[in-house]
Amino acid sequence: MNNRLFRQIAIAGSVVLLLSQAACNGAPADNDGRTQGGEQVHASGPHAEHDAHEGGDHDRPDDTQHDPNRVELNAEQREALDIRVAPAGGTDPGAAIQAPATVEFDADRVARVGPRLQAKVVAVAVDLGARVEAGDTLAVLDSVALGKEKAAYLTATARYRTRQAAYARDRKLAADQIVSESDLAETRAAYEQARAERRAERAELHLYGLDKAAIDAIDDSADVPLSRMKLIAPRAGVVARRDLVAGQTLNANETPIHIVDNTRMWLMIDAAEQALSYLEEGQSVRFDVRPFPDARFTGRVDWISPRLDAQTRTVQVRAIVDNPDGLLRAGMFATATIAAGQGDAPDSIASGSRHTQVPIDAVQQIGARQGVFVPGEGEGVFVFTPVTTGRESSGQVEISSGVSVGQPLVVAGAFDLKAALTAAGRSATHSH
Repeated sequence: MNNRLFRQIAIAGSVVLLLSQAACNGAPADNDGRTQGGEQVHASGPHAEHDAHEGGDHDRPDDTQHDPNRVELNAEQREALDIRVAPAGGTDPGAAIQAPATVEFDADRVARVGPRLQAKVVAVAVDLGARVEAGDTLAVLDSVALGKEKAAYLTATARYRTRQAAYARDRKLAADQIVSESDLAETRAAYEQARAERRAERAELHLYGLDKAAIDAIDDSADVPLSRMKLIAPRAGVVARRDLVAGQTLNANETPIHIVDNTRMWLMIDAAEQALSYLEEGQSVRFDVRPFPDARFTGRVDWISPRLDAQTRTVQVRAIVDNPDGLLRAGMFATATIAAGQGDAPDSIASGSRHTQVPIDAVQQIGARQGVFVPGEGEGVFVFTPVTTGRESSGQVEISSGVSVGQPLVVAGAFDLKAALTAAGRSATHSH
């Protein structure tokens, strides 16, 4: 418990003591509200009227005594409580949302490349940071399993061509009635079976990553072993990962080479949950990163997570950022500012009016009501005014009704006034 809390408890206790003594002793009060034994805090309410009648002053009714939200402090009490009054602040509808962020690769522009069957690395054709085009060779591999599949394909192709030629011959002979229809049907069936087997072998080779040109180029008379294969770049970009060396054995589930198109990046922003109602897709974002303090980068929000992080109470927001010069790198920390102003924010925000904001400590809960204390008429008079609160951010809370921008209110010492007001209420009840 810190010193301020001890101080608040002590002050509240003294206020309670003063009020309790005044109520229990039944000391008559003059019209200024002072007891014969000294000064006391005034708190108004229905009981205050009753006490006034019992004091014998029926000729000078005071309407302020009927206000249960009113508290009055003398000079000594005001000095002890250190009450500070300031105008209610406000924010423009174009206020920005600031939050930490991280630069990441655009996942839609990342290609992870690897063999689709076990293979040994023969040679690596690219290095980290190399820029490649779609179709470039990344590495040369050797796979026993692929060699067997290619051999099976060559066998199926040879069988297909033989059956195809036999079927074409028998069709001619059948036209000259040299071959019977039953023989022709048998030859046709053998041809169709061989064609289906060859098609199945091509499909299997395609599953292993060979395209049509590579499959058509398979030839057992070539100097290149059937077990050889190439890892081909599926898209243009920069080699961001190269986790393989010559002689290394790769499994079918490994993707040792990553190619990224870093001309466009993602900015992943962790926005506070209080900013949720301000956020929407399409809002502009500006941010800076530590390595380039003088540079300013911009982007646009394209996704807001439907899930709130249970630990940090933040919502993830994604912005698309152009990176033509390649200055941004994945993993960079950034400070992002999301524009929530007119044209970018929802209509409820971009209404053209300022939003009232006060320190969170200025708002006090009394019973079921939330409110602030505003100066009343007379020195040391404060009135508890109910308010409707909204979003909280950076120690401030938005007020949607009850007080307006520029209106004076208690910004420090509101808890002490709450203690004085509630203590006065209890003392008035006790006096009955």
